[in-house]
Amino acid sequence: MKSQTPEEYVQIDAQPWAPFPDVLSTGGIRWKLLHVSPEMGAWTAIFDCPKGSSFNAHVHQGPGEYLLTKGLMDVRGGKANGGDTAVAPGYGYESSGARHDQTSFPVDSEFFMTFLGPLLFVTPEGNPIVAVGWKEAQGAWHAFLESQAGIKKAA
Repeated sequence: MKSQTPEEYVQIDAQPWAPFPDVLSTGGIRWKLLHVSPEMGAWTAIFDCPKGSSFNAHVHQGPGEYLLTKGLMDVRGGKANGGDTAVAPGYGYESSGARHDQTSFPVDSEFFMTFLGPLLFVTPEGNPIVAVGWKEAQGAWHAFLESQAGIKKAA
């Protein structure tokens, strides 16, 4: 019999903020990985998005759900450009295959999101740059934590 995935708890405010890669975003977005679920291909994170920041163009390879806890998020250019403008507190669902040429934050914002499958970051022409799924998110998060431990040890 296969074992059940163990339960897990993360004290969010006890975790450090990691910079989200500049190749995938602009404006100083930070994130905290909260959970990965290899059996579902899922990963959950919280994002801190300063005023003027944005995520680069990407396509959801699986569905996702978010909870905007603070601020505003212009999805697919925002409501003024035919997309959506999420206002905190607000909930959103992203379908598999949803393309976002830009997701931007006109004010300081924060949101929590669970991704069921990877995000495929693309060029403006739609050519793949990188896919970020649970394994890549977990690897980046562990590398960040190890770099922080090295900094603390050296101090």
